[in-house]
Amino acid sequence: MTTNPNSPVRAGRREWTALGVLMLPLLLVSMDVSVLYFAVPEIGADLEPTGTQQLWIFDIYAFVLAGLLMTMGALGDRIGRRKLLLVGAAAFGAASLAAAYADSAEALIAARAVLGIGGATLMPSTLALVRTMFTDPAQRAKAIALWSGVMTGGVALGSVMSGVLVEYFWWGSVFLVNLPAMALLLVLGPILLPESRNPAPGRFDRLSVPLSMAAVLPVIYGLKEITSDGWNVRYVVSITVGLLFAALFVHRQRTSASPMIPPALFRGRGFGPAVVLNLLALFGMMGSAFFTTQYIQSVLGKSAMEAALWALLPSVPIGMAAPLAARLVQKGVARATVVAAGFTISASGYGLLAVAGTESMGLVLAACGVLACGVVMATTQIMDLAMGAAPVDRAATASSLMETGAEFGGALGMAVLGSIGTAVYRHEIPASAPAPAHETLGAALAVADQLPGRAGDVLAAAAREAFTSGMRGAALAGAVTLLAAAVLAAVTLRRVPSHDNAGRADRLSPSGV
Repeated sequence: MTTNPNSPVRAGRREWTALGVLMLPLLLVSMDVSVLYFAVPEIGADLEPTGTQQLWIFDIYAFVLAGLLMTMGALGDRIGRRKLLLVGAAAFGAASLAAAYADSAEALIAARAVLGIGGATLMPSTLALVRTMFTDPAQRAKAIALWSGVMTGGVALGSVMSGVLVEYFWWGSVFLVNLPAMALLLVLGPILLPESRNPAPGRFDRLSVPLSMAAVLPVIYGLKEITSDGWNVRYVVSITVGLLFAALFVHRQRTSASPMIPPALFRGRGFGPAVVLNLLALFGMMGSAFFTTQYIQSVLGKSAMEAALWALLPSVPIGMAAPLAARLVQKGVARATVVAAGFTISASGYGLLAVAGTESMGLVLAACGVLACGVVMATTQIMDLAMGAAPVDRAATASSLMETGAEFGGALGMAVLGSIGTAVYRHEIPASAPAPAHETLGAALAVADQLPGRAGDVLAAAAREAFTSGMRGAALAGAVTLLAAAVLAAVTLRRVPSHDNAGRADRLSPSGV
């Protein structure tokens, strides 16, 4: 193999086998975002966590993951992506074992935090190694399409797997499934994966580490809490503090002699727009999930397991979306056109959601499938563009930036669209309904169960209709956002080459400055 994109060598069986090995940690890291969905009740009965502890058990993984992505990306470029991947795999495996046999809420929270650290090392390393192993643009596009498909599928699969494992085993089994895959990676990784690093990384900017975490964590926390609890001055202050630290972080990167995130990365043609477009894609994807999961369970009355199984159905066509997008670009269709088309398709998914009623299960599932296919079409090409525009020496840093943007986009989508839906719900719910019913659909259904006779049925029907109205309002906002993203993609990517930016990117200096 060679890492010189000016004379790319086509990858062979060894590289494709190595890609399969890389998919294992990626699948598990993405699954761990949702793997506790059905395990939480069992954990609550066994460990008896407080309400706050239960929230941290669920959220600490995503918080730590988001906060450390940029740091780990920069570290991987310095010490070697394979080395960081293997260290992260060992930590992820050890933390999984500790989580499975945790005997207290505090121990489980600590183990989930270490899982987040491991996940932050694994995600940017996998994509950076894909960039290193596949120097042929067409092959790299296929590899990144597979990477995107596994990443998307893992989140959907995690909740279903947790339901099945908890049904037949105990809650710790949802963590033990990580061990065989991590052991296989530790055995095969040193054999199949090439080592790569920045040959001239410069001094590691330690000050940027706390600055990056102080920028990311308060914003993610504030957005997540707004989604669940509504607008509150504490959460607004948290987001504001995070944005202030973000400004300090950007200033540090622009003035430091050896920055963690080199500003030169954004000179790669299309890299800056790719970061923004990736954020908007995840805005749309996660914003819809906030409503559709509640719709299937609370409006249609499906059990949690039934809801998870039905939610798998829209993921079936997703496997064809990424290869289709890559094929279109290889056939000569402009990348800007493919990305804009992906966003337009996803907007049409929101359009279907905007006409759903309280008994529109087929329509809602179709909407989810159309929306997800469009997002995957767009993000596959966006990721390929970003990794092609970034120098090989900064591949892990570029990957971590894209993934951090995705975390922001997902949290922002749930917060903004969730707030719109909640506002519509509270406006539509009858004024005569009990006070708790004005907060959430779940609270309204709980109150309805306690009311005698027809009064409970009337309140439940009104609450379901109000929630569906809120979902329709949020869907219209989501459609407008994704159509705006389609226009932005068409404008900002129109002069970006459809095949490869890597040659230009790798002619930057090794330090990426």
